[in-house]
Amino acid sequence: MRFAMPMRQSQLFTKVSRELPKDETSLNAQILIRAGFIDKLAAGIYTYLPLGLRVLNKISNIIREEMEAIGGVELLMPGLTPKDVWETTGRWATFDALFRLQSADEREYALGATHEEVVTPLAKKHTFSYKELPFAVYQIQTKFRNELRAKAGLIRGREFLMKDLYSFHADEDDLNRYYKIAQKAYFRVFERVGLLDRTYLTFASGGAFSKYSHEFQTVTEAGEDLIYICDDCQLAINSEIIADQPSCPSCEKTELRQAKAVEVGNIFKLRSRFSDAFDFRYADEQGEKKIVEMGCYGMGPSRIMGTAVEVHHDERGIVWPASIAPFRVHLLALAQKENDKAVLAANQLYVELVNAGIETLYDDRLETRAGEKFAEADLIGCPIRLVVSDKTLKEKSVEMKKRGEAAAELVRMDKIIGTLKSLNQ
Repeated sequence: MRFAMPMRQSQLFTKVSRELPKDETSLNAQILIRAGFIDKLAAGIYTYLPLGLRVLNKISNIIREEMEAIGGVELLMPGLTPKDVWETTGRWATFDALFRLQSADEREYALGATHEEVVTPLAKKHTFSYKELPFAVYQIQTKFRNELRAKAGLIRGREFLMKDLYSFHADEDDLNRYYKIAQKAYFRVFERVGLLDRTYLTFASGGAFSKYSHEFQTVTEAGEDLIYICDDCQLAINSEIIADQPSCPSCEKTELRQAKAVEVGNIFKLRSRFSDAFDFRYADEQGEKKIVEMGCYGMGPSRIMGTAVEVHHDERGIVWPASIAPFRVHLLALAQKENDKAVLAANQLYVELVNAGIETLYDDRLETRAGEKFAEADLIGCPIRLVVSDKTLKEKSVEMKKRGEAAAELVRMDKIIGTLKSLNQ
């Protein structure tokens, strides 16, 4: 039998706040701080509290599953990186957002902002022949960037969680093949985290690597980017390249819809930019040395978390997609004494829910009034709220309400487990 993670709200050391944080302007940070998901240490630097860490882990695990489905092998690279690898690629002097520091022995390092400089020489140590290509490795790791402005909560931080996958190929054709596979995997992630209907494959400047890179942009008023959408093709163009590409790249339609959006992922064909720098070559079938082609595929679990809040909320709080909610069910006991029938019935139901594998946050606090419990449950935003009270027990039932819907219904206590299992949420 699979057991769900139990959580009694009386044992949860964090508290819900009625006040808006004074130094936060972004909605996602305001709600997440009030609801006890994150705590702000400094601008762009947050602690993930127990509820927030559950959401972050769920997003990360969805990403992990989809990366492994396309052949990605997980590893974990250092966050502290020596100066020489950055000098090899020429980015020590040119990467503006790099955090640079000096150790006690006066050697210089950078905090990892991205990991091409680490993964390329690592792959070179283990790759010699065409027979060992292609392959892909990825990590989900903390990144550091010296952002001048960090005012968008989890959407733009100085310390944040990032999934970066790197693929290695014998030629450009194989890179192009895998690049398309990765695109599809990204859309599967966004479908699973509840962002697919607002997320567009967006053409962006390729910088030094190629003519175009691709971003995955989620439309929301909280977005820092401006994109132009072709609703016929479900493609978009970033405003930074609209002068060079004023029409849809697929159908050439010029009447494009303008929208603000958040970049929740990006993919690049690095080609030989980094393999050239580290002289990363392999022997082909004739023994001739050939340069390795590379791709890079980034996605931010913490940014997805912030974007999901921006997209899925109402005036009362968060409305989490079921797949990434901290708990599927929020159970409330409305009583003030430990021996009240409602408390005893809720305690028994809590055990049954957990044993049935249903993730449940149990508000077992006796000193908290019913109105406060309802308000906090809406703010936290679990998909289903269950209420046990003297009133519901008269009907031998529990009140069930879906978050985001106005109507509640009474479900017989002996039917609630089956009812929950039959729901898609």
